[in-house]
Amino acid sequence: MAIDGRDKRFFITTPIYYVNDRPHIGHSYSTTAADALARYHRMRGEEVLFLTGTDEHAQKVVRAAEAAGLDAQAFADRVVLSFVDMWDKMHVNYDRFIRTTEDEHKQVVAEVFRRLLERGDIYKDRYEGWYCVPCETYFTEDTLDEGGLCPDCGREVERVTEEAYFFRASAYANELVREIEARPERIMPDSRRNEVLSFIRGGLQDTCVTRGNQGWGVPVPGDEQHVIYVWFDALVNYLTAAGWSLDEEKFAATWPPNVQLMGKDILTRFHGSLWLAMLMALEIELPEMLFAHGWWVSASGEKVSKSRGNVVDPWAEVELLVEESGCTTDVAVDAVRYYMFREVTFGLDGTFSSEGLLARFNADLANDLGNLLNRTLPLVERYLDGTIEQPGPGAGQLTPQISQAVEQAERGFETLDLRGVLMGVWEMLSAANKFIDERAPWDLYKQGKKVELAAVLYDIVDAARVSALLVAPFMPSVAEEIWRQIGLEAMGVAMTWDACEAGRLPAGAQVHRGRPIFPRIDLDRIRQRVAAKTAETAKEEQKEKAEKKESAMISYDDFMKMDLRTGEVLDADPVEGTDKLLKLVVNIGEDEPRQIVAGLAQEFSPRELIGQTVVVVANLEPATIRGTQSQGMILAAGSDKPVALIVPDRDVAPGERVR
Repeated sequence: MAIDGRDKRFFITTPIYYVNDRPHIGHSYSTTAADALARYHRMRGEEVLFLTGTDEHAQKVVRAAEAAGLDAQAFADRVVLSFVDMWDKMHVNYDRFIRTTEDEHKQVVAEVFRRLLERGDIYKDRYEGWYCVPCETYFTEDTLDEGGLCPDCGREVERVTEEAYFFRASAYANELVREIEARPERIMPDSRRNEVLSFIRGGLQDTCVTRGNQGWGVPVPGDEQHVIYVWFDALVNYLTAAGWSLDEEKFAATWPPNVQLMGKDILTRFHGSLWLAMLMALEIELPEMLFAHGWWVSASGEKVSKSRGNVVDPWAEVELLVEESGCTTDVAVDAVRYYMFREVTFGLDGTFSSEGLLARFNADLANDLGNLLNRTLPLVERYLDGTIEQPGPGAGQLTPQISQAVEQAERGFETLDLRGVLMGVWEMLSAANKFIDERAPWDLYKQGKKVELAAVLYDIVDAARVSALLVAPFMPSVAEEIWRQIGLEAMGVAMTWDACEAGRLPAGAQVHRGRPIFPRIDLDRIRQRVAAKTAETAKEEQKEKAEKKESAMISYDDFMKMDLRTGEVLDADPVEGTDKLLKLVVNIGEDEPRQIVAGLAQEFSPRELIGQTVVVVANLEPATIRGTQSQGMILAAGSDKPVALIVPDRDVAPGERVR
C-alpha cells in the first residue's frame, strides 16, 4: 500500500452490490472500511479514488423486478436509491458510484470481451452444468452439496445446457500461482491467500462467461444472442472507473488499485482467480492488494444475510442508540462505525450484537473519549478563562503516549489492522485520563501553581486534539465536534494527518464546551427490559432441563464424542460489562482462529494468556455469552473458579487431539 512515485494517490474499491436487496450490515462493513481508509489517505494529502456502486445485470434482478411488477431497469433505478441513501446516512464519502447499466461501463465490458476474443482467450463451446441464480455462479456436478444444492447458499440450482463463450482461465493458473507466491501481500489475510492458492492448484477451470440473451445484460460484440456473464461484467467495473480504454492518461495515473476490499465469499472463485486471470490476459498490472474480510455471523455461526433471515440493519442500530442514549443521529452513526472495527479483528468473522454495541458506547465512547472532554474543558473554562495558553516548562508529559498511538495508527492503516488502530488510540486515552487524576489540576490551582497548571491542561487538551484526528477516519462527525469544542474550528485549523504530532495545539484556542457527545446509557434498565421479555422462554427452558434425567456416569463412547484439541491463544480482551469474562482468539489448527468466551478474567490477565497453549472443547455448540459469540470451551482446573489452565507438558502444534 505504500505510495509510489506517480504523485501521491490512493485507489480503493469495494465490491459493487446486487440491487435486488436493501443494504445490510455486510454491505456496510466493506463500504465503511473503505471509507475509513479513504479518509485516512485524504488526511495525508493524497489524491484518492474511492469506488463503490451497484451490480445490476443479474438474473435475480430480473426475477425480483417481475415480482415487483416492474421492468428490470426501473426496478434497478428504484433499489439503487436505497444504497445511495444508506451510504449518505452512514457518512460514506465515496468518489465514484458506478452502475453496471451505465453506457460507459457497457462500452468497456464489450471492449474487454472483444480483445480477449481476438487473443483467443475467449472461445465458443457448449455449457452443460448447474447454475445458482441467487449466487450467480456456475457449478459442476461434483461441487454441489448433498441433495444437489448450491454449496454457497444451500438453495436449489438450475440445469443449464446452452451454447456459450468461455474464458480460458486455465491458461493462467501457473502464472497466477507464481505471482501470488512472489508477492504474498497481493492477497490478504494469509488464510485467504492459502485458500486461493489451493483453489488454483486444484485445477483452475475455464469459466463460462456468457448466458443466452433474455433482454438484460451487455450483449456479446458481434453475437447478440448472448449476453456477458454478470460476474465478468461486474469485475470490469474497476477498469471502467479507472478509465481503461476510455482515458489513457487517467488510467495511467490511477491504476493499479492499492486495495480492493471484499467479503471472503467472493474472493477465491471470483476476485482471487477469475479477476486476476482476466487482468493477466489483458496484460494489465494486478492490484497491489486484495483484502477479504470476514462475515458478521449469528450466534450459531451462520453468515448474516437476508436469505437466512438473520440480517442486521445498520440503520436500525443507529436508531436504537439514539433512542437509548439521547445522542445525535450523527454520533450514533459514528458509534456503529466504531463498533464494527473495534469489536472484531478486520479479516475474521464476528458477531454483531445490539447489546455489545450499547456496552461499547458506554465503556469506550462515554467513559473514555467522552469523559476526557467532559472533565478537561470545564477545567480550562474555570482556571484559564476558557483559553488555551502557550505551555511553559513541564509540558509534553503525554508526548510518548501520543507518538505511540500515532505510530500504531499509521501501521494499522497500512496493514488494514483497523482494530489495532483504535486499540492504540484508546491506550492513549486511558493514559490521558489517568494523567488528569495523577496531576490533579484542581490542586495545582489551589496551590497557585499557574505555570504547571497551564502545562497540564495543555497536555490533556492536546491529547484530545490528537484523538480527534486519529478517530476521524472512523468517526468523522465525532471528530469534527471535538474539533469544534476545543476551539480549533473557529481558528480555521485544518484536520490533517501531519498535525497528529504532539504539541501542535495552538495557543489562543477558545474552548466551547457543548453537551456531552456520548450520553451514558442505562444498561441495567435495558437488561431488565430484555429479561422481562424473555422470562417466559427461560421458564420453559428450565422446565425442560428439570424433566431431563441426568446420570452421574458417562460411557466411554460418550466421552469419545468430545473433540478435545490443543490451541494457541492469539489474542485476549475483556468482555465489556463483566469482570469475569475474556474474549479469546484461539488457533486450533483450522483455516481460521476461533473466538471463545471464557470466565478467566479474575485469575488470568490477557497478557499472560496470549501465546499460551490450552486445551479446547472444539465440538461444543456455539453460544452467545453477554452478546459475544463463543465457539468452544477452554479447560481449566478449579471447583468454584479457575485456578490453573489444563496445558500440555511439552510443545505441541495447535489442533492436536487430546485423548
